[in-house]
Amino acid sequence: QVQLVESGGGLVQPGGSLRLSCAASGRIFRINAMGWYRQAPGKEREVVAGITSGGSTNYADSVKGRFTISRDNAKNTVYLQMNSLKPEDTAVYYCNADGFLSDFYRRFDSWGQGTQVTVSS
Repeated sequence: QVQLVESGGGLVQPGGSLRLSCAASGRIFRINAMGWYRQAPGKEREVVAGITSGGSTNYADSVKGRFTISRDNAKNTVYLQMNSLKPEDTAVYYCNADGFLSDFYRRFDSWGQGTQVTVSS
């Protein structure tokens, strides 16, 4: 019952930047962790970055120093700033969020539909 909508994907040249956004909507009481995952054709979905409600972050080794995850709790939105993009960053990027619904404090764990990021010359 919680919907996540990603935006900000597109085509960029190597070394370029993109900023992804993911807004959660629904009967949300509280969002705990939010994160970004990505999946390339023929590969498993992998975690890119995550952030807890307290602001603790973690990143995949492949993106450390280049990507930054942040969140705006008032807007139920998570962002992923991607700098120094490489062709190997090309994938569909998915947003994830878990937390509690306003409906009697039930737990939710939702995924967005994904946004395409293509890094190519």
